[in-house]
Amino acid sequence: MGSNNMDNMDHECLHKVAIPPAKPFVRSLATTLKETFFPDDPFRQFRGQSPSRKLVLGLQYFVPILEWAPRYTFHSFKADLVAGITIASLAVPQGISYAQLANIPSIIGLYSSFVPPLVYAMLGSSRDVAVGTVAVASLLISSMLGKEVSPTERTKEYVQLVFTSTFFSGVFQASLGFLRLGFVVDFLSHATIVGFMGGAATVVCLQQLKSMLGLVHFTHATDLISVVRSVVTQVHEWRWESGVLGCCFLFFLLLTRYYSKKRPAFFWINAMAPLTSVILGSLLVYLTHAEKHGVEVIGHLKKGLNPPSMTELAFGSPHLMTAIKVGIITGIIALAEGVAVGRSFATFKNYHIDGNKEMIAFGMMNIAGSCTSCYLTSGPFSRTAVNFNAGCQSAVSNIVMATAVMITLLFLTPLFHYTPLVVLASIIISAMLGLIDYEAAIHLWKIDKFDFVVCISAYLGVVFGSIEIGLITAVVLSLMRVVISIARPRTFELGNIPNSTIYRSVDQYPNAAHVPGVLILQIDSPIYFANANYFRERISRWIYEEEDRVKTSGENSLQYIVLDLSAVGSIDTSGISMLDETRKNVDRRGLKLVLANPRSEVIKKLEKSKFIESLGEEWIYLTVGEAVGACNFMFHTCKQNQARVAFGAQDCNV
Repeated sequence: MGSNNMDNMDHECLHKVAIPPAKPFVRSLATTLKETFFPDDPFRQFRGQSPSRKLVLGLQYFVPILEWAPRYTFHSFKADLVAGITIASLAVPQGISYAQLANIPSIIGLYSSFVPPLVYAMLGSSRDVAVGTVAVASLLISSMLGKEVSPTERTKEYVQLVFTSTFFSGVFQASLGFLRLGFVVDFLSHATIVGFMGGAATVVCLQQLKSMLGLVHFTHATDLISVVRSVVTQVHEWRWESGVLGCCFLFFLLLTRYYSKKRPAFFWINAMAPLTSVILGSLLVYLTHAEKHGVEVIGHLKKGLNPPSMTELAFGSPHLMTAIKVGIITGIIALAEGVAVGRSFATFKNYHIDGNKEMIAFGMMNIAGSCTSCYLTSGPFSRTAVNFNAGCQSAVSNIVMATAVMITLLFLTPLFHYTPLVVLASIIISAMLGLIDYEAAIHLWKIDKFDFVVCISAYLGVVFGSIEIGLITAVVLSLMRVVISIARPRTFELGNIPNSTIYRSVDQYPNAAHVPGVLILQIDSPIYFANANYFRERISRWIYEEEDRVKTSGENSLQYIVLDLSAVGSIDTSGISMLDETRKNVDRRGLKLVLANPRSEVIKKLEKSKFIESLGEEWIYLTVGEAVGACNFMFHTCKQNQARVAFGAQDCNV
């Protein structure tokens, strides 16, 4: 092309793409690390402060109660007192029930509602989370550790492994918080959690058939087929007394939940229902001596506060690796539920919780719990919802709950001697039915079919396989989606919106017009080694298809390929090689490659790699509109020069 034409095109292009100034390596690395691990900039509050003030702020950061306690009022305490007593009425029966589910002594369930809530009240950043044991983690512990050590034949060793797995859960959770690695939990997608929780809830309900039917021998497997086989083959051992009692209490619990949902002001009815069931069931058994007619009861619960259990941590056990594995898996599940629940209720009250602080709080309370005869705790949705509806104002509601549990441990445990196991099974089933969120699954089907597949895979894997199979299946499918989205990202052909200089996808905007002689493509992701080859092949295919379309329609021949890089946030050396090969391929076909709106990181690397020098600065534009305008100018200029050639004018080379 002649120099006159270049001058004209430079005149048409008023905006030049700027190449950012180079930064020192250390500064660039520091910026990258800060964006990766400290996106919320937690150190900003320390700037410009005196050393003593920095010490105070540091203590308040890691121990949030020091920050809000001085502002705490008596009005807030009255609300927290009511909320704490309300959730204590739920914590006692749930603690006993979930301990039974984990195949550990019932008293450990009560211990776990005493120490961990006190630790969380000091370290947690949520005002609404109510700490306690969770059914899914209890099931995971019993199913995974129960395969290694029998909870009935080797009870002491089994309990030691439970404490040990809880310790490693806490270490793992706290490490994620201290190292700012909370994004690891994000790999459990919403679809994964919905399917996994639903499947686990189904399995938990199936396991309760043992108590509901009064069976003595029951399968240790958790899959549906094994449970159904165990139930069907023992029809002659079913106890009608347990069945009737269980169905009556389950109906009562579901009825109170339904009524509370219809009339939110009476939320306390649903909150008090489990404890009411325990009291009524215990009275009924005591008065009728039902324990002599096949109705199993809890039996003796020793009085007293949590005994220390540091010496019970089985670091020298041959099953230590299993305990670590169980601890990490249950730790991730507990974190995912606890943080998600905390964020959900924080949104309702319009305040922010720090995810990393929550991880530290959960981790420290489980470490402390493992040393005080507690097993894994988190922030279960059911208990937190009751706490929220009861009008809690701060984490003091957890302190009130722990105090109520302490009084129970000191004076009231003998009253639970006659509590029938079938009532505990009814409480568990009632709580688990709320975790089977079929509405969320239907919503996933409507919005995203792949998310629905992930959800159903997790559910079916848990129900027909095992807890581990369901979890692994869902996580693998979710990671496959991430890999596919990276390795096979989207590219779009852009067209011109009529009567404007706006260019949008022709699929999204069917009225967007093709620009004669110009193919405009938008790359919709960073360009890495994982997708560079795909982009190379896909761009070549776009060119073939456009040339075929042009031939069929009889339009002007293709002359320019415009790549819109506005969505390309970064590029590596493989991506730069791909662009260079694409440029050479385009040149061989007699076409010209044009770049539009390269981002800061991209243009900097293209300049360092000499790609801009080989392409030519004049072929890089700030916007797609400017790039197309320049291409049209060149295209029409070439046409005029070709006309001059016909009359003997100077040749024009594109």
